[in-house]
Amino acid sequence: MQLALSPEDQAFRAEMREFFTTKVPEEIRTKVLEGRELTKEEIASSMKLLDDHDLAVPHWPEEWGGRGWTELQKHLYHEEMQAAGCPVPLAFNASMIGPVIAHFGSQEMKERFLPKTKSCEIWWSQGFSEPDAGSDLASLRTSAVRDGDDWIVNGQKTWTTLGQHGDWIFTLVRTDPEVKKQAGISMLLIDMRSPGLTVRPIELIDGGHEVNEVWFEDVRVPGENLVGEPGQGWTMAKFLLGNERVGVAPVGATKAALARAKKLAPERLTEPLVAARVAELENELLALELTALRVVAHSADGEPHPASSVLKLKGTELQQAVSELLVDLAGPGSLASGAGALEGDGGEGLPDWTSRVAPTYLNFRKASIYGGSNEVQRQIISRTILGL
Repeated sequence: MQLALSPEDQAFRAEMREFFTTKVPEEIRTKVLEGRELTKEEIASSMKLLDDHDLAVPHWPEEWGGRGWTELQKHLYHEEMQAAGCPVPLAFNASMIGPVIAHFGSQEMKERFLPKTKSCEIWWSQGFSEPDAGSDLASLRTSAVRDGDDWIVNGQKTWTTLGQHGDWIFTLVRTDPEVKKQAGISMLLIDMRSPGLTVRPIELIDGGHEVNEVWFEDVRVPGENLVGEPGQGWTMAKFLLGNERVGVAPVGATKAALARAKKLAPERLTEPLVAARVAELENELLALELTALRVVAHSADGEPHPASSVLKLKGTELQQAVSELLVDLAGPGSLASGAGALEGDGGEGLPDWTSRVAPTYLNFRKASIYGGSNEVQRQIISRTILGL
């Protein structure tokens, strides 16, 4: 496969590049490219800007804001967005619950939630993982019991990313404990201001507050907030995680991070081992990009190609490898992380960037787990691609 684009696709790429580099505020793009944390307001305002230009959810059905683009156009859109440092649309909204509601929700549910979801007027959180149900998600125990027309929810979710900002949470719950594990799971949409719902922070290894645990104690949820039918939750989870996995290999962002590494420490590129390491990463990123194009070329009807597991596996490994390269280039300066890193203060006599690379490196350790652990992806590859 060659990376040559048709004149039409070249024009499309140029259009996307111009928009992302001229319409999205430079201060926000700079923070993204430098690996600094964005505020809730910056993320939401960026998604609102994209929505104002019909660019927030181009992959959705056209009646709900989609653009009817080809798979290649969607790929180019994401590549240029990441390369420019534009915050990608909030994944919980754009890539997870939005497509689920559009596919499984009632007309009333679509009209109620989809417009506010694509504009980020509603900030969604994901309630899937539990302390004893992570990779084995089907073992979840959070329960929902009928009480008249409502559901009463009790249980706990964990690793809820950015849950401290959430307005609503889409939640997998066990509505029938008597049937096979997967068959008894349903999906509920729960207002996070509901009485009995508590969000508690989890401090990460990099010192940040990105994830949370969410507790449900007799939380009453209106029956109309059930997505689809009882027992359809596992089907929806597979649909959602398939979409997530395709987008979990940030080729554009990783290429931009590697290019930035070369710019930040050009003097190190004269060292043979460093130069060889950078060349190897560039070659592997090119191979990953070709794999991404093959995946989008063979995906149909919203069903990802099995090679999407290769994207997830290799994409996260390369993302981690580039973050490790930046730590090595920073040397001892990477140890000057902590509160100053969030403000861009590298410490006296140190470049600002050196203080931010260690928190980024530590944060990306999670990439091997989310979207389906890399061990699980190897099993999928061996079964569906290699036929083992």
